[in-house]
Formats: sequence, C-alpha cells, structure tokens
Amino acid sequence: MNRSVDAKPGMTAEQRDRILGRLADIAFPIGTVLTIVVAWEAVCRVFDVPTYLLPPPSDVFALMAQRTDLLFYHATVTSGEILLGFFLSIIVGVVLALLITNYRIFERSVYPLLIVSQAVPKAALAPIFIVWFGLGWEPKVVVVVLIAFFPIVIDLVAGIRSVPTSMHKLAKSMGASRFDTMRRFIVPHALPHFFSGLKVAITLSVSGAIIGEFVGADRGLGYLLLFANGQLDTNLLFASIIILSLLGVILFYLLLAVEHLCMPWRSAVQTKTH
Repeated sequence: MNRSVDAKPGMTAEQRDRILGRLADIAFPIGTVLTIVVAWEAVCRVFDVPTYLLPPPSDVFALMAQRTDLLFYHATVTSGEILLGFFLSIIVGVVLALLITNYRIFERSVYPLLIVSQAVPKAALAPIFIVWFGLGWEPKVVVVVLIAFFPIVIDLVAGIRSVPTSMHKLAKSMGASRFDTMRRFIVPHALPHFFSGLKVAITLSVSGAIIGEFVGADRGLGYLLLFANGQLDTNLLFASIIILSLLGVILFYLLLAVEHLCMPWRSAVQTKTH
C-alpha cells in the first residue's frame, strides 16, 4: 500500500485562538499602562506642571534607578509584613470557616462578632497595637490579619455550603469517613470560593500593611511614603507608590498561578470558554 508522507500537522485554529487570546490578555494591560505613562509625561511637559505637584514619569523612573537600594530595602520589609499577615489570615480564616460550618452554636455566637470586627476602622485600632507591640513588625501583621481574614471566612463558608446535599448523602451511603468526605467532595467544591476570598485578601493585605506603617514605623513603604510627603519629595512619593502597586500586582498574579496549579480542571474549562 502506497501512502504519502504526511507533513507534520500545523497549529489548529483553536490553538491559534488560544495563543492570541493569551497574548491579548498580556498586551491590553501593558498597552493601557504605556498609554497612561505617555499621556502623563505629555501633560507634564506641555503644560509645564510644577514638579512638586506632579513630576513627569521620566523623573520618577530616573529616581527609581538611582535609589534602587533604598526602595528595595523598604519594599522587602513591607513584603514580609504582607506575606506573614496573609498566611496567618489564611489559618485564621480556614479555622473560623470550619467552626462556623460544623457547629451551629459557634456560628450564632461568633459570626455576628466577625461582622462587627469589620465595621471598626483598622486605622483606629492600629495605635492600640503600637502601644501593645511596639514599632516592630507585630502591629502591622496584626492589622493585616484583621483586614484580610474576613473575605476568606465568608467565601470559604459559602464554598463549603455549596456542596449539594445529595453528595453528602452519597458519601454517607458509601461509608466514606469524614476525612474522605472532606477531601473528595467538600474541598473540590470549596476551592473556587476559597481562592476568590484569597484574591481579595491579598490585595487587602497590602493596604493593611501600609495602614500599620502609617500609624507607626521606622521602615517600610508606608514609612517611606510619609517621609517623602514630609520632605515634599514627590519623585520619591510616586516611586514608592509605583513600587507598592507593582508589589500588589505581583502577589496577586502569583496567587493566580497557585490557583491554576491547584485547580487545573477549572483552568481547562476557562480556556475552552475563552
């Protein structure tokens, strides 16, 4: 039988659309940022805006290149406070969510208190933490936990309760242990909700660390913002804001990557429906 040698199959239309979609996801935000930067520079140059009011981005980037060590040091301090507070908020949030969903009396007695805790401004509590713990990293981490744990609790409780009653009955009829029921039925349903809460919590963690540093600190990006503001150094002020924004974006997308690793089935579904 004579068979013609087939050429290696090329890229399918679906694969091409998928790659183009991913490139668009990257290109659009980058293009938007570049447009804002160019417009910012143009406004400062054309209208001769005083530097102390709004410095051009070229000056800000020049200062960032000159003071890299300073910015990196303070960013490292703030990053440590954010990550430690975020991980502690995960522990607190998961424990509270499990207690709320498993013990009705705990839900009735503690759940309203959680809502009240979010109504109290954290900036009002931060000075108390400074008195209790001093000017170290401890009060900043406590503020981060108080701000970040709440969305984790709310979303995880919603995820656990999203498991259909029929699945609980199926697990019980199969003689599954409580651990197996949690691992095979509850966790897969709760993970999307859990990561939704985490993505909100990581952004709140950045704000919490800065609030703590605003109240009392001798290092960190929050301290640097206050220092630059006091010195009317708008270049350093905007440089600190840019570093802080980049830090928040990096942490968010790192968490997004972890979500894709933990839920590959959801990533596949999103890719098909993109």
